[in-house]
Amino acid sequence: MRLSEDRISHISHLVQDAIIKTKLITSTHGDDKVLREIKHTITDELKFDDEVDTLVRRTIQSLSRRVPEGSPEWEVLYRKYREEELRRKNKL
Repeated sequence: MRLSEDRISHISHLVQDAIIKTKLITSTHGDDKVLREIKHTITDELKFDDEVDTLVRRTIQSLSRRVPEGSPEWEVLYRKYREEELRRKNKL
């Protein structure tokens, strides 16, 4: 996960404020439950992104020839394998 707990909390508060301001939802459970759900969703998405990143990097490393990270070829392969993995997991 690339974000600290403080950053996730800050982003969650911003999202909650925007939801309340635009009246996108009405909650009978209170603001705390909504905030917890927002934090949970953000955390799950970050974990998912980390898992996909790990799988993509492992796939690139398993190629028969070495592709240096950061090279144009590596960037193309990373995008390609990431899109494939997201399609496989129905996130694209």
